[in-house]
Amino acid sequence: MVDRRRASLTALSTLARRPRPELTLAPPPQPSAPAAPQRQSLIVDNAVYSSGRRVATPDSVAESHEWLVEDPDRLVWLGLYRPEPGELGELAEQYDLPELAVEDAIKAHQRPKFERYGSTLFVVLKAARYLDAAEEVEFGELHLFLGRNFAITVRHSESPDLSRVRRRLESEPALLEKGSEAVLYAILDAVVDGYSPVVAGLANDIDEIETEVFRGDPGVSRRIYELSQEVLEFQRAAQPLTGILAAIAAGFDKYGVDEDLRSYLRDVEDHVVQVTERVESFRLQLRDILTVNATLVAQRQNEEIRELTEASIAQGEEVKKISAWAAILFAPTLVGTVYGMNFEDMPELGWSLGYPFALVLMVGVSLTLYAVFKRRDWI
Repeated sequence: MVDRRRASLTALSTLARRPRPELTLAPPPQPSAPAAPQRQSLIVDNAVYSSGRRVATPDSVAESHEWLVEDPDRLVWLGLYRPEPGELGELAEQYDLPELAVEDAIKAHQRPKFERYGSTLFVVLKAARYLDAAEEVEFGELHLFLGRNFAITVRHSESPDLSRVRRRLESEPALLEKGSEAVLYAILDAVVDGYSPVVAGLANDIDEIETEVFRGDPGVSRRIYELSQEVLEFQRAAQPLTGILAAIAAGFDKYGVDEDLRSYLRDVEDHVVQVTERVESFRLQLRDILTVNATLVAQRQNEEIRELTEASIAQGEEVKKISAWAAILFAPTLVGTVYGMNFEDMPELGWSLGYPFALVLMVGVSLTLYAVFKRRDWI
């Protein structure tokens, strides 16, 4: 095939050197299309280890697999970042990866889980990191395929930083010599250790929220809700690790896991329990804070309603006083208006006591109304 391609290239170069007839009209040169942006490399790191030490850094997946063919006791560790379906499918053929697990790794957005397909383990982990600037938690997803002599890690996010895990294992050849189980332990340990800053950040956020609640910040309800969602997402990431580590521990004797690795994994399990307990306490604390905030908001609303009611009552009292005095002043006005019409047939016009009678009537009506309103506390 290579010789055929070379022959074709030679023939094309010969044709290119032949004289060509001159053309009277030539189309203007077309601008070349801009080059398509290069996709980020699929393989982040590709290493072959023997007795816990790196012996080769192959350039391709096929080349690293050839090292295993030569010596099955070696360990290949492939680090992949957001691979395309076709690329991961090619890798699956060479390492005989389970089809269902490969589909999960391609689709991503999986829950943390631990599955065993014959001699191959498939593990899904959720990493988390706290962003101080945004005061929020960022979650990442990691898929692991582990065989007797290979470890394949597939990342779909920036976290966790597996380069630090690789450097740690390479600095401890005695640990890396234990095989792919050592890679699994180191990654689990890194993921769980990454939870500690998240726990500290969430605890600080909750303290700030408590202060804002009692300060009466109007936007605190929204922040409580958003933080509750982050805590729930964090709980979904951390809590399944307890079951994953229990499933790994159940296979210690059956699969002959090294004693040191058993103790290391138990230590990771202890840390997971501590994290899950803290996360559960955060969830309950936020629930209580939400209840307290709702109570305080209701109290403030009741206080505002009480103040409005008191203002309305005071306003009503003033209206009653004004109305009472208006009625008192209206009675003399009414009497005076009647006697001021000056009709000839009014009998009171010729009466000598008419004027005193009108005055007495106006005063009497006014005093009567005053007494009535006073009795009713209108005045």
